Amino acid sequence: MSSVIDILVERGFIKQFTHEDETRELLEKEKITFYIGFDPTADSLHVGHFLALMLMSHMQKAGHRPIVLVGGGTAMVGDPTGKTDMRKMLTREDIEHNVKCIKGQMENFIDFKDGKAILANNADWLMNLNYVEFLRDIGVHFSVNRMLTAECFKQRLEKGLSFLEFNYMLMQGYDFLELNKRYNCVMQLGGDDQWSNMIAGVDLIRRKENKPAFAMTAALLTTSEGKKMGKTEGGAVWLDSEKTTPYDFYQYWRNVEDADVEKCLSLLTFLPMDEVRRLGSLKDAEINGAKKVLAYEVTKLVHGEEEARNAEKASEALFGAGSDMSNVPTVSITNDMVGGTLLDALVYTKIIPSKSEGRRLIQQGGIVMNDEKVLDVNAKIEKSDFKEGSALVKRGKKKFYKIVIG
Repeated sequence: MSSVIDILVERGFIKQFTHEDETRELLEKEKITFYIGFDPTADSLHVGHFLALMLMSHMQKAGHRPIVLVGGGTAMVGDPTGKTDMRKMLTREDIEHNVKCIKGQMENFIDFKDGKAILANNADWLMNLNYVEFLRDIGVHFSVNRMLTAECFKQRLEKGLSFLEFNYMLMQGYDFLELNKRYNCVMQLGGDDQWSNMIAGVDLIRRKENKPAFAMTAALLTTSEGKKMGKTEGGAVWLDSEKTTPYDFYQYWRNVEDADVEKCLSLLTFLPMDEVRRLGSLKDAEINGAKKVLAYEVTKLVHGEEEARNAEKASEALFGAGSDMSNVPTVSITNDMVGGTLLDALVYTKIIPSKSEGRRLIQQGGIVMNDEKVLDVNAKIEKSDFKEGSALVKRGKKKFYKIVIG
């Protein structure tokens, strides 16, 4: 039987270890408690978090206990990692609302029942720290020279790094120490962009507590061209169905590049690796079958089987041999908008984010209504456009919407 490390390595998750041999031995012999941190800066997770959720799920299935650490305290400071500007600071109320929302999404991946997983918030220990004690107790173990060599600080130093953000590494290291004391948490997992912060926590526990601690990083979810996955013209691909519909979510995966199919199947589904390799080896027209499997499996994990089936049916109706349009995303306009400009209707229904974006799309031939390309930015939407009660609008190559009145 494969160990969880073998599974994670085979599926392409693991990028770096702090102590590879010790980590392998530990995970084979014991059931441990580990943690991954999540920034509660929005009320939904997005595709960028997907890989971390899968990583936690694989570990939990192997008998290890996850701690989901939400950064209620650190979100009030801001993580400089990968950012060129300071992050907007949130209120406690914002953070509490966001935590509640993202926990609901995590429950599709993590079993929180009967203490099998823990949801912790670092505000519980960070918000009441005594600053002088913290400096004497924790700050003494951090070398400023070494901190300045970290990649997360290098980028920000060029533009200006505030002292507020400079504290972030100390706070994340302290999080690991606290989780170690409270829950005997011995390992941190996270994205490779967090490597410097993760090493800080491992070193702090080993120095202060004289106990072993470990960290493993996962490769970031990127395309074969090295670009981060989960971005579209309209912004992030969210796991919340209100922000990104299950149909749009399905279509995002249905349209990944051929070169990325095997990687996505490996990282973002639980399909056996023999099947992943078989699907990933398909070429030309046959690779579309693999993309359908990917889109269905990923949508099922995030939105459930029924929504995945609906999205699949809608996609087949539009791109395959079928005429069932019942699952295409439907948007409404008011009666008084009939006779007005199509552009106004598209902005009102959020099919396009702004008039300027709509004008650009029309000028480039990117808007089609009822199978006819719209070429006039002042085109009107008329009653006659609503055949059988709805008008079908296509934005770009792949996004379809039904517009209804009222």
